[in-house]
Amino acid sequence: QVQVVESGGGLVQPGGSLRLSCTTSGRIFGIDPMGWYRQPPGKQREWVASISPVNDIHYADSIKGRFTISRDNPKNTVYLQMNNLKPEDTAVYYCKIIGTDYWGQGTQVTVSS
Repeated sequence: QVQVVESGGGLVQPGGSLRLSCTTSGRIFGIDPMGWYRQPPGKQREWVASISPVNDIHYADSIKGRFTISRDNPKNTVYLQMNNLKPEDTAVYYCKIIGTDYWGQGTQVTVSS
């Protein structure tokens, strides 16, 4: 059974930082491309960043220079380091195994003073 589990969300002030984690099980993590997506309140889900098995990385323009995606294959985990957070980054953040229908349950990130 494949599982995708995110963690690390929370409430942070503008300019602050958070690190999200996503751990998978039931698959060979090292060969899966992974992605982070987010859904702001009242809006559609959008792609944020992705990382291939060989660390080919891509970012959405809205977060480029502030967010960093990385992976630790022995730990079956992909990370999203988020710095200089802005109120418009408020969203539920989801992790996905790209090329499949496997999504995590989401973790809430709220950026507010």
